[in-house]
Amino acid sequence: MRSYLSILLLIFLVDVLPAWAEPEEINNNGCRDCHRFSIKEKQLNKGPDLFYSGDKFHKNWLQKFLQSPALIHEMNFSSGLGFLEEKSKENQLHIALTKDETERVVGFLMKLRLPKLEVGKVTDEPLSKGEHARAKILFERSLGCISCHRALNLAGKVRGGVSGPSLINSSQRLKSDWIFYWLKTPKIFMYEGRMPVFNLDEETAVLITKYILSIRSNF
Repeated sequence: MRSYLSILLLIFLVDVLPAWAEPEEINNNGCRDCHRFSIKEKQLNKGPDLFYSGDKFHKNWLQKFLQSPALIHEMNFSSGLGFLEEKSKENQLHIALTKDETERVVGFLMKLRLPKLEVGKVTDEPLSKGEHARAKILFERSLGCISCHRALNLAGKVRGGVSGPSLINSSQRLKSDWIFYWLKTPKIFMYEGRMPVFNLDEETAVLITKYILSIRSNF
């Protein structure tokens, strides 16, 4: 009986562990030099945290990005409070992975999620013209998001700051519920950083989330 149970346990471990185990590419490529994969790890301020990747990124985008990296932060990434005192440097492209490496890394990253993060806060219903106009004023004037993030003007020209990630075509990259929570309660993702805490109500957070998702170039 014990022998039979041992065999069953071994089969279970072989089937389950590889799907959850950290792939060797994380260590081999020095990913921890820039990214945190657990909230318990020391904050590095070199690259975005990845311990909630499954909540944040679309899988298809992540697969394309890791094989053919594109510039998202034009200036060096920094989430620390003292970023204004740091000398800005032009950012470098992320290293590229092979297709097989990407599959293993993405499979691991998509399992990194925060517990009890409710989904379904943002529906697929598009903004009305009036809502879009209101959200644009909030984004550009009231909240000043344009000061740190790239967006598009009415003529489709790029404008905005570079200290934060570009929000152009962010609908391909970011999940709507993650944007909602990042705007409403950023402290659940970081205990300190330069993302302002606006204390938005849910309606306003949804409005700005949908506006951000609507910032798209022709693709």
